[in-house]
Amino acid sequence: MPLERFSAAWRESYVASSNADENARDDGDCVFCVLSKEPINESTGVLLKTSHSFVILNAFPYGSGHLLVLPLRHVAELEELGDEEFTDFSLVLRDTVAALKKAYGPDGMNVGMNIGHAAGAGIPKHLHAHALPRWRGDTNFMTTIGETRVLPESLESTWGKVHPFL
Repeated sequence: MPLERFSAAWRESYVASSNADENARDDGDCVFCVLSKEPINESTGVLLKTSHSFVILNAFPYGSGHLLVLPLRHVAELEELGDEEFTDFSLVLRDTVAALKKAYGPDGMNVGMNIGHAAGAGIPKHLHAHALPRWRGDTNFMTTIGETRVLPESLESTWGKVHPFL
């Protein structure tokens, strides 16, 4: 089946307009900044803190072991990180992937960032990376058809499995 293409040239003026960033405003406290000040424990979902980064459970995981790695500083863009922050963030992301592999023994791993609302970031004003263990055959119709996610473990269980490796 060939890919159909639809023109949406009318969006060019919207994207380039001065009003285009209204949906990305910072209206209130950033949930990630609030979590960055919480202690490392199961009840907060905070798994690790370093001098520039922290790791938390994803409150709305796509699957078991879905974690988020974030800079401590409230920035929206990757290029806003200083060299020390970027290095720390990258090392923490690498260590998080290693911890997930030890804790879960997955067949693969999704690691990525949705930077900006248009790219799919649910919280676009605080940069964050996703790390998600994957297994062969772990996809199903529930998310696509039923708008439902099936999670075989609690967030507390995820915290307990991963924390010893971080």
